[in-house]
Amino acid sequence: MTKFEALGLQKSLLDAVNDMGFESPSEVQEKAIPILLESETDLVALAQTGTGKTAAFGFPLIQKIDTDSRTTQGLILSPTRELCLQITNELKSYSKYEKNLNVVAIYGGASITEQARQIKRGAQIVVATPGRMKDMINRGMVNISKIDYCILDEADEMLNMGFFEDIKDILSNTPDEKSTWLFSATMPREVSIIAKKFMHSPQEITVGHKNSGASTVQHEYYVVGGRDRYPALKRLADTNPDIFSVVFCRTKRDTQRVAEKLIEDGYSAGALHGDLSQNQRDLVMNSFRKNQIQMLVATDVAARGIDVDNITHVINYQLPDEIETYTHRSGRTGRAGKSGISMVIVTRSELRKIKAIENKIKTDFIKKNIPTGMEICEIQLYHLANKIKDTEINEEVESFLPAINDVFQGIDREELIKKIVSVEFTRFYNYYNKAKDLNSSDGGDRDRSRNNRGDAPTSGSVRYFVNVGEKDGYDWMSLKDFIRDTVGLGKEDVYKVDVKESFSFFNTEAENTDTVLKTFTDFKVDGRFVNVEVSKNPGGGGRRGGRDRGRSRDRGKGRNSGGRRKDSYSSSSQNNNSGKRRSKRRNSDFF
Repeated sequence: MTKFEALGLQKSLLDAVNDMGFESPSEVQEKAIPILLESETDLVALAQTGTGKTAAFGFPLIQKIDTDSRTTQGLILSPTRELCLQITNELKSYSKYEKNLNVVAIYGGASITEQARQIKRGAQIVVATPGRMKDMINRGMVNISKIDYCILDEADEMLNMGFFEDIKDILSNTPDEKSTWLFSATMPREVSIIAKKFMHSPQEITVGHKNSGASTVQHEYYVVGGRDRYPALKRLADTNPDIFSVVFCRTKRDTQRVAEKLIEDGYSAGALHGDLSQNQRDLVMNSFRKNQIQMLVATDVAARGIDVDNITHVINYQLPDEIETYTHRSGRTGRAGKSGISMVIVTRSELRKIKAIENKIKTDFIKKNIPTGMEICEIQLYHLANKIKDTEINEEVESFLPAINDVFQGIDREELIKKIVSVEFTRFYNYYNKAKDLNSSDGGDRDRSRNNRGDAPTSGSVRYFVNVGEKDGYDWMSLKDFIRDTVGLGKEDVYKVDVKESFSFFNTEAENTDTVLKTFTDFKVDGRFVNVEVSKNPGGGGRRGGRDRGRSRDRGKGRNSGGRRKDSYSSSSQNNNSGKRRSKRRNSDFF
């Protein structure tokens, strides 16, 4: 693969690249950087969120800036305050060895006079949200009439947020001879209009297929009754104890309601929507980035600008109006080369929308079943056992052991283990025992060959437990390949791969069972036994896609029955559950 040295970057930038630990450029960087360095040209770059677009335009921009001049030479427009600040911080990191280069962020919610003062002191690069930039232009606080470069980052998101007229007004204040670089995940009609009106014979690069989804994201859908969306959401969370996700709702009211219910049920959750103040938004996002929130419930507008690389799942509690919006949602996971999963909870009436999204993003969805109560209990039991096994001993407990041993006197090892795991297991068992099946039949119109979906019918299917998982470096893609290659099975003979932190599940057809079990008898990888056995719950609740995050998110707070951790972060009043806004149950089966 081409290294950064071969792209034409100057030494100061290469030193910064080395400091940040970048080894090889991403595809969009490899394609865009040489074009932007070699000529003064307009560029349209289509690439998914999380593919390294900031560096793709940031490095060439920094290298082209004349640091001896204090004139504003580069303008970067981004859709949200969060993304504006993120781009600014990244550019400062890239230019750490550049003398006299000043990058200033302009955004709403902060002092406009202070921002104007920073620009007046000399800002060669300005990163701005459209609304604040237009306001400062109208007040005469910023002059962009002499800029050489204008970058539109996340152009489709800016236009989806209603900034079309603002962007046209801003670009009208820039010189015709400037270079315009447009970066976007999709190419809707409004983006094409901007490109035609303000760009001159732009070069175009595409990473993947135009309007396609990221190849590192697996797309799944679950069919439920309209009243079962929330119970289905809980089961999907309970099936993955280490979930770190964004849950998307269509409206602010639904976002608030779902977050509050999750918090009440003991999950580590928070809400992000337009009714929150900027300070509240910052508090929620800081908690999410620090992994203090595992399930961030958000509207599409509020979630724009979220840039967290280790999100394991995106859950579409409700589908969005526009297919492009789904593309942005799913792009929140599977970033930086890691794998992720985008889940969709749908009713039968919405299945036609799944087909429309598939056609647009050129990726098939996998139909999955909502896990049964016993499947959840099995997963939680294995998770607890591994958590106990991996827990570091606190030597301070030594002084208490004599008294504790007296309490356990007369209880043998096997009975003690049963009692310890039953403390947690019984909570889930009592909650899910005799719980109803949430899966709704889709009428059979979605039965496709598993050859083009990577899935398989459950008839004649055997589910296995294997004692390796995320901490061993596996995700759903690499574990599937490992099982398939080790056993010598065909490409689609291993399916429903479900990776947890310390263990995993997978399925094969029953005819392969003897071969699988014999292959993994006394089988070692790097000196460690890899054990495979038939699972007690052969149904298999669905393929999971944990990622090699190299860490644990065991935050160890209490749980409610069928619930999760109580270290939750509320929303409008944040950490105060009293006085929460309630809303009447509303029909969520709309699109």
